[in-house]
This record gives sequence, C-alpha cells and structure tokens, in this order.
Amino acid sequence: MILRKILVTSSALLLSYFCVTSTSIARDVVIDPVVSSADLDRFWKAYDAAVKLEDPVQQEAVIQKLYIDPGTNALHAFMQGRGYNAHLYMEAIRAYPRFWATIRPRTLLAGSTIATLKPQLLKLRTLYPEMRQASINFEIGTFKSGGTTQDDMVLIGTELAMGDSSVDVSEMPERMRAWIKPYFDSNPSDTMDVLLIHEFVHTQQSVRGKTLLQRAMQEGVADFVAELVTGRKSGSKYVEYGMKHDATIKPAFREVMNGESYGPWLYSGVDNEYGTADLGYYIGSEICRAYYNRSPNKQAAIKQLIELEFANAESVKDFVRSSRYFD
Repeated sequence: MILRKILVTSSALLLSYFCVTSTSIARDVVIDPVVSSADLDRFWKAYDAAVKLEDPVQQEAVIQKLYIDPGTNALHAFMQGRGYNAHLYMEAIRAYPRFWATIRPRTLLAGSTIATLKPQLLKLRTLYPEMRQASINFEIGTFKSGGTTQDDMVLIGTELAMGDSSVDVSEMPERMRAWIKPYFDSNPSDTMDVLLIHEFVHTQQSVRGKTLLQRAMQEGVADFVAELVTGRKSGSKYVEYGMKHDATIKPAFREVMNGESYGPWLYSGVDNEYGTADLGYYIGSEICRAYYNRSPNKQAAIKQLIELEFANAESVKDFVRSSRYFD
C-alpha cells in the first residue's frame, strides 16, 4: 500500500512537471513567432522575369512557375481565400508598372516590423494566457486584402499593408484610387503592429457568424484587443469618422445589424452615404470598449471577448445587450 502511494505520488509529480515544462515551452514558442517572408523574394524574382517577356501567356507561366508553384502553404491559402491566380497577377503587373516600382522597396521593409512584435505578443499573452501559436506570413496579392487569416496562419497582403504616401497609384482607375490613395496616405505601415495583432487575435477566435452584428463583433474584438496591446488605434479612416459621428451611425447600424447584408458597414469601399469603408469595425470595437469598461475583472472580460461564440447569433446579441452600448 505504501509503495503504491509512493508510485502514484511520483507519477503525479512527474506528470505535473511535464505539464508545466510543456506550457513553458509552448509559451516561449509563441513569443518567438514563426515569421515567413520567403514568398516576397519569390514574387520579385518572378516579377523581374515576367516583365522581360512580351507574350502574356509566357508571362503568366513564369508567375506560375517561379512564384505560385514553389510558394508556401500560406501563399496558397492566401490565393485560395482571395481567388488569386497567375492571370490576375499579370493583369495587375501590366496595368500598374509605376505602382509596382514604388511599392517594391516598401515590401522589403516588412521584416523590420517583427522586432516590435515580440513584446506585443508577450503583452497579449499576459492579457490572454490561453493564447495559441500562429505563424505570420508576408504575401503579395492584387489589392484584395491587407490582412486575413486561415486557421493558425496570419496572411498579410504586403502590397497594401506596407504602402505609404510615396507609392504611385496614378495609373489606377478613379474608383480604385478613391480608396487606395487615402489608405496609403494614412501610412498603414506605421501601424503594422496593430494590423498584425488584429489578425493574430482572429487566429484565436471561433468560426464566423453570418449576420452583420456577428461579423462586426468579430472584427471589433480584434480591433479592440489590438488597441489594448499596442496602445494605438487602427490608422484606418473609419476610426476617425466613427468617433466624430457615433451618434449618427449607431442608430443606423442598429436598424440593420441582425440582417445578413453588410452594406456600407463591412468589406466595402467608400462609395456609400458615409464616404467611409468598414464602419462596422468601429461599431464592434466600441461595443467591446463599453463591455470592457463596465467589467470589474478586465482580464476575464478580454477572455470573454476573444472566446465569444461568434457563430451563435443569440450569444452575440446577449453580449451586446450586456455591454449597454445601444442604451
């Protein structure tokens, strides 16, 4: 009996040791994130080879062979999620040579943002100890996404995320310039850490919902937590516009928030009555802020925000009601 007790106790202590050690190792890995910019180098190699050719078919074959085929799983996930292919890449390359010439040196700076990311992830882990590992991948697309995620991968559209006012967009159609020029003029690369934490938070969340409110909450949580971590808001225009016009857009959003039409609120351009894209991000973030400010236990509030059941419409509605944002 005594021997049995000793064996049981020893086993429990050994299991406890391995659990603690595993947790420590896992946390260290998270603080030293897996970052890949290999696809950037491949893109520019393919670009240089393609622009030397005249035949569009041969150009697309080069993009396929040198960029897409040897690309990482992250690139393939990024392309699948946004519907990219060699034809779209070459269309953009042929149409906007000045853009590519001026964005190129900006994309090469992407890796420099990583130095600031480790302390940010350390703070996120402090706020949310359950944080899981995710990789960060710099890709090149054709203007459909500055940042997105798939499973445990953060996927950055570097041709957008690293833009600034020096990038030449003069060859683009007027409707495209209407949103991309103000975006670049806001120097999004200056708040790259905010974008990276926003997308990293998405890798910690549950599956998406369908209604405008569900989607806005998912984006708003990522924005709000990124603000808590970095101490800065997103540089996107919807933040400034939302703060100035909260009293106007709040009731307008409330009227349509339970529908599945995202209208001017999410994933839209600036061609709407507000002249501003993605105001649903602002609304979602302010709902989170209202909830967080009312919560006596801030760390528990962050856990509730990140682990909200976004696919469950009633759970999201209950959460929003408890925030009293619309009261």
